[in-house]
Amino acid sequence: MSSSAASAWRLRLVAIILIPLLLLLVGRMIHLHLLDREFLKQQGDVRTLRVEPISAHRGMITDRHGEPLAISSPVATLWADPSKLPQDGVLLNALARALNETPQDFFARLNRYADREFVYLKRQVTPDIAEAVRSLKIPGVYILDEYKRYYPAGEVAAHLVGFTNVDEQGQEGLELSWDHWLKATPGKKRVLKDLKGRTVRNLAVLQAPHPGQTLTLSLDMRLQYLAYRELKAVVDQHQAVSGSIILLDARSGEVLAMVNQPAFNPNNRSYLDLSRLRNRALVDLFEPGSVIKPLSVAVALQSGMFKSDQLIDTSPGRLYLAGQTIRDFKNYGDLTPEGIIVHSSNVGIARMILDLPETMLVDYYSELGFGRPTGTGFPGEASGVLPGGFGISKIKRATLSYGYGLSMTLGQLAQAYMVLADKGRLHPLSLLKVNEPVTYQVFDPQVVAEVLEMMEKVVQPGGTGTRAAIKGYRIAGKTGTVHKLGSEGYESGDYLATFAGIAPVSDPRLVAVVIIDSPRGQEYFGGEVAAPVFSRVVGHALRILDVPPDDPQQVGQEVSQ
Repeated sequence: MSSSAASAWRLRLVAIILIPLLLLLVGRMIHLHLLDREFLKQQGDVRTLRVEPISAHRGMITDRHGEPLAISSPVATLWADPSKLPQDGVLLNALARALNETPQDFFARLNRYADREFVYLKRQVTPDIAEAVRSLKIPGVYILDEYKRYYPAGEVAAHLVGFTNVDEQGQEGLELSWDHWLKATPGKKRVLKDLKGRTVRNLAVLQAPHPGQTLTLSLDMRLQYLAYRELKAVVDQHQAVSGSIILLDARSGEVLAMVNQPAFNPNNRSYLDLSRLRNRALVDLFEPGSVIKPLSVAVALQSGMFKSDQLIDTSPGRLYLAGQTIRDFKNYGDLTPEGIIVHSSNVGIARMILDLPETMLVDYYSELGFGRPTGTGFPGEASGVLPGGFGISKIKRATLSYGYGLSMTLGQLAQAYMVLADKGRLHPLSLLKVNEPVTYQVFDPQVVAEVLEMMEKVVQPGGTGTRAAIKGYRIAGKTGTVHKLGSEGYESGDYLATFAGIAPVSDPRLVAVVIIDSPRGQEYFGGEVAAPVFSRVVGHALRILDVPPDDPQQVGQEVSQ
């Protein structure tokens, strides 16, 4: 065979091999681009397109002046896919150091989750830690933008504001009850990622994020800090089990301050004592004792069966009913309603109430809000216990008149005292800022004016609440010292010291109620333990709110000194 023939044969052989391969390649390209186009596009998208959340911040909680009480700060959460992590010990050691972990602990954790595709490396870290991890460029390590809840006031407003969990879901307090208002709605976006899981490009926003709404509370943080300081000091001073104070706007029912001790720091819950979480002012129940007597006197005067100057016989300082004895500190003889309040006569108030129609006292107590929640919406708020009106025994009516045989929260007591402060009108208690106060008439304005004058004498020389006096202002109040209930009845040496008051009397602006649980030492009466807290808190609050003095005689004395 000649060389030319051989060359031609080889050319034909190459053509015979290449042409079918070329046709096969062209056919495959046609098949991929035309017939399998959608399938291949879908498979490519599955490997490179992802839908990721767009984080949105939870709504802010503020006081009435806009001071933040709960805010959400941007943070980052670090996670990893253990199967994609490199085996490079140097890189993993650097990662452990960036996370502030020892290499031994870090590797042990990775080994525990080696068969998983997801493990949190660290949740809610600061931006500088996230940036340090990002700079390492370790495959299989990812960064997710999140928010962390922070409480600028710390434990000062903790019981009222509450807190969220790590996922910003309300767990306690107003964070829980208003979770639907505060919570954010995350958005969604489509992103393009490379084979190592890194985001190459943001393609589209599928759903816009919606941050939570701001919640404006009725609190005035100037007054809240003041109440916190004074309550903490008195609880420590008297080594008490606990204490609470509520300060209200007498014209609207807004809670300007609400403090409990002991407290907790919502920013650091590592060693949280669950007993400190309760908002005792709205959750704990107690028998009010003598602080309820001005309200009982108001009921008696409202009935029209008694006058403010009428004498009630309290001799011989004892009253026997159904085999039980009601006692006064001593035999006070004939007392006016004012004398009954000033001397805190159990016999006197019992005799007044026993002359009224059977259900009248309980009916008015119910109108004052006893036996039902105040309506603040605070989670776990207690209703208290108020006995029924019909068929109620004389001894039960008598004990109810001076604050035994029923239970209530401090919030309910404060709400009832607002009726005495605002011309007989009841305002629902509010933890949120109020634009248009709601009112409900309970007592005649003339009746509460007379009762307020009687209560002034409690704070003046000779009364039981002189330590509640505030220089320059007329104060009305009532002390109470109640035996605590134990497993076998009333405890003889364990007391609740209370004081409830209104200021200034000429034009009431503030209502405050204080309770100290189990004060230790020589002083345990309400006038000795709780009244001074009222004086310091309300005295400073009146000046902060620029309420003019209404006692010219005291103001003149102060200036002359």
